[in-house]
Amino acid sequence: MRLLRFALTAPCLALAVLAHAKETSYAPVAITDEFEKTMTRMRAEKKPIMARQRALLEERYDLSDRSAKGITMFRGKPVQRGVRVKLPSGMSWDQLNSMTAEEIRSKALWPKGFFPLPHPNHGEGGMLFPAFHIKEIKKQEGRDLTRFDLDFDLPDHLLPEFPPAMFLTTRPDLGDVSKGRLVTLFNFYEMFNGILNPKQLEGLRLLLTPFPQQQFNQTEDRRSEKTHRGVMCFDCHVNGHTNAATHLVGDIRPQQFRHRLGTPSLRGVNIQRLFGSQRALKSVEDFTEFEQRAAYFDGDPVIATKKGINPLERGSQVHFMAELQALLDFPPAPKLTILGRLDPAKATESELRGEKVFFGKGQCSVCHTPPYYTDNLMHNLRTERFFKPQEINGRLANQDGPIKTFPLRGIKESPPYLHDDRLMTLEDTVEFFNLLLGTKLSTQEKSDLTDFMRAL
Repeated sequence: MRLLRFALTAPCLALAVLAHAKETSYAPVAITDEFEKTMTRMRAEKKPIMARQRALLEERYDLSDRSAKGITMFRGKPVQRGVRVKLPSGMSWDQLNSMTAEEIRSKALWPKGFFPLPHPNHGEGGMLFPAFHIKEIKKQEGRDLTRFDLDFDLPDHLLPEFPPAMFLTTRPDLGDVSKGRLVTLFNFYEMFNGILNPKQLEGLRLLLTPFPQQQFNQTEDRRSEKTHRGVMCFDCHVNGHTNAATHLVGDIRPQQFRHRLGTPSLRGVNIQRLFGSQRALKSVEDFTEFEQRAAYFDGDPVIATKKGINPLERGSQVHFMAELQALLDFPPAPKLTILGRLDPAKATESELRGEKVFFGKGQCSVCHTPPYYTDNLMHNLRTERFFKPQEINGRLANQDGPIKTFPLRGIKESPPYLHDDRLMTLEDTVEFFNLLLGTKLSTQEKSDLTDFMRAL
C-alpha cells in the first residue's frame, strides 16, 4: 500500500519540482526525445516563428532594396542608403530630437528599430547563416549548414558582399588576395602557398577546419537533418571579414538577456586591443581559444564535452591561428592620408564637411579616433534611459552594458550595424547616435557625416 501511494504521488512531486525550478546556467545534457520526433516538431514550428520575426522586422524597418548612387563595396555590391528605422506615428526626427530622454521614455516614443534586435528564435538561439553562404559551402565542401528549424532573417541586399575581398598586411601589393573566391579548406593551399609562410598556412587551415558546434554536431542534440562535421571560424568570418551570420552571445544568463550577435569583421585585428563585443578579452589568442572551447557551445563546456570539444594547443595551434588573423587588413581608403584624415585634394565637399561634423558637433571622434577610428575602449551607451524594459520576441530589452568601440575603417563594407545588427544602414546609425548623444545635427550635417564615413 505504501508503495502504491508513492507510485501515485511521485509524478505529482516531479511536477511540483519542475513548477518551482530555478533558472539554471546549464543546458540539459541527456536528451530524452528521439531525434526524428524533435525535428518533426521544430519543422512544424518553423513557419510561425519566422512569420513572427518577419512581422517584427517589417514593423521596425523599411527593408526595400534602395542603393546609394555610385557607392559600392570593394567588389562592386551596391551600398544601401537611407534611414530604414520607422518612426512612431506622427513623429519626425526633428521632433524626437527636441525631446529629453525622460519624455521619450514616458511617452513610449523610442523608435522600435532602436530596441535590441532579437534572434529569429531567441529562446532557441544558435548559429544561423545567410542562404548565399549555405549554398556556396554546400557546393564546395558538401557540408550543409541548413537548419531544419530556422532560416536567416535579414534580406541579402542589406548584408555585406559575398564573397568579400581579403587583404593582407604583409602583401598590400596583391590587393584582394582571394580574387573574388570564397576561401575554403578545399582551395586555400593552392591560393596561399607562396604568399603565406608555413606557420600562417597552418593557422589558415585551422580557421577553415570544421569542428563540432552546438547546432551542428554528431549527437541527437543538433539542428541539422544529418549528423554534421561542424562549423569553421570562417563560416562567420568569411575571407577574414563577415557575412553577417548571427548567433547569441555565450557569456550572459538567463536566456532572455543574451544579446543577438552581429558577426564583426576580422579586418584590422592587428590594431585592436579588445576582443568580443562585451567580454573585453585582451588578446586575439584568448579570443580564438575561447571561441573554440566555449562560444561554439553557448559558453557551456559541459555540452562541449558531449558534442566534441576542440582543445587547441596554445603554444602552436592558437598562436598560428592568431598570427593569421593579425595579417587581415582593412580595405584600401584612397581618400585618406597616412594619418587617417581626408586628403582635401581627393575628397568631395560633402565628405570634408562630414569630417568636420565627425570631429566637432557630432562628437564621433571622442570614441572613434584616427587613423583606424577606434579608441580600443568600452563604453556604456545607456540606451535604457529612453525606454521601459520590455520583452520583444523572447529578448528582454533592458540594459546593454558596456560595448567595445569597433573600428570604423571600411565601415561601409560591414552592414548591418551595432553589436546586435539593430541598425540596417549608416544613416540609421547616424540617427541613433544623434538621438543618443543629443547632438541635434541638421539634415545636411547628417548627410555629410554619412558621406564621410563611407570614405573611411
